Amino acid sequence: MFKKILVANRGEIAVRVIKGCREMGIGTVAVYSEADRDSLHVWLADEAVAIGPPPAVESYLDMGRIIAAAKASGAEAIHPGYGFLAENSAFAALCEKEGVVFIGPNSAAMELVGDKVRARRTMEKAGIPIIPGMPAVAKNVSDCETAAKSLGYPVIVKASAGGGGKGMRVVHEAGELAPAVEAGMREAKSAFGDDSVYLEKYLEEPRHVEVQVLADNSGRTVHLFERECSIQRRHQKIVEETPSTALTPALRAKMGETAVKAIQAAGYNNAGTVEFLLDRDGRFYFLEVNARLQVEHPVTEMTTGVDLVRQQILIAAGEPLSLRQEDLRQRGHAIECRIYAEDPRHNFLPSAGKVVVLREPKGPGVRCDSGIYGGWEVPVHYDPILAKLIAWAEDRELACRRLTAALDDYVILGIRTTIGFLREVVNHPEFRAGRTTTAFIKKHFDGWSGGEVHEDTRRLALAAAAYDELARAGRPREGAGRGPQKDVATPWTTLGRWRIGGAGPDGI
Repeated sequence: MFKKILVANRGEIAVRVIKGCREMGIGTVAVYSEADRDSLHVWLADEAVAIGPPPAVESYLDMGRIIAAAKASGAEAIHPGYGFLAENSAFAALCEKEGVVFIGPNSAAMELVGDKVRARRTMEKAGIPIIPGMPAVAKNVSDCETAAKSLGYPVIVKASAGGGGKGMRVVHEAGELAPAVEAGMREAKSAFGDDSVYLEKYLEEPRHVEVQVLADNSGRTVHLFERECSIQRRHQKIVEETPSTALTPALRAKMGETAVKAIQAAGYNNAGTVEFLLDRDGRFYFLEVNARLQVEHPVTEMTTGVDLVRQQILIAAGEPLSLRQEDLRQRGHAIECRIYAEDPRHNFLPSAGKVVVLREPKGPGVRCDSGIYGGWEVPVHYDPILAKLIAWAEDRELACRRLTAALDDYVILGIRTTIGFLREVVNHPEFRAGRTTTAFIKKHFDGWSGGEVHEDTRRLALAAAAYDELARAGRPREGAGRGPQKDVATPWTTLGRWRIGGAGPDGI
């Protein structure tokens, strides 16, 4: 087993991986840009290495700096999290060349599934249904115009080298195509370092259903059932759940078997997700393989009891897969909300700034994967995800109620977040009825600006401002210390055990 792992990411996923390593008795190395010097993942890791200035291309996307950090720190393996270099086959190949274990698929499999067009061809040869689309990446806008005429509008522009909604644009008519392709190429280049795009036929209002898969280095493969990810905004998933309300046991088994077949056709190892689009008639089509841990992996962990980060590390260390398909079961229902530093009242603009007060919800069946702390400054340079809030219960209705209560208890002051918006999504009658498609947000929340700010919220904001001023007086001078600040000393925290009205039953 590895003695030390470098986590080549930031935020909540870096925190998640660091905690997983800690449970396994494995040392951790964080990497950070200048903008992340005071980030939570830096303080939780055993060691931390600076890798450059704030722009991702000069830090988190710089392969040479990350490999150098791994070697300098003595890390035997690198966990890429998701985003940045997580699906970059060139980085996986560089790790192999430099003798550092990449905790993910082998570079050949990643190159295949990471190139969405090649992956589509491979799946088609394996007899897996695919959505009609271009047989090769576009060389220019003219290629896309020719393909769009053949496919028929609407079409969708997609980045060939990555996922997460980056580079995606839906095009309904010919006049929209050229600017959509150019914008998609720019976004793909920024996110993945590769501007290649291609077109697929756009399916109207499908469900987005994906299947989690694990495969060891000898080819033994299992699936851990599905996740429904239909609640999306601008092609970015914001609410995910499992089981899907759309699947019958027979369809679930068929999709799981197809996902295993797809992974084996690609010669894939480690954790991966096979994504499908499901139409109204129950027909499903291969979309892509995400060659990494997914943002929404916690809902699978909570319903199957399988720690996916642990499994990734065990497989990368050469351990055989101990899970057997016949032993895997789904228990209960889990729903996840992604908490973003965005202002829903102003077209979801990013909201950077200081987290003045943070109170994360707790309780039975509630999990919060977070990368922030009170007093931390949210930077402007990266994806604005702050945390993920997950609720599990014995059935979907109880999970919805538990998630709503947790959202009510979630306090982040100092910046704008999507908490209020997510509360309304989860409580929408169509969501509660399980009638979700990829058009859900556009259909039910287009132009959403939120309700009135409650008096309680105003009071909390005033209290937060007062708390910050009090805390500022008790903090070390600027630059004297870093990291999560301790609470300011007050009589309420320093007098020890006391009770209003006299001694308690134990005489104190």
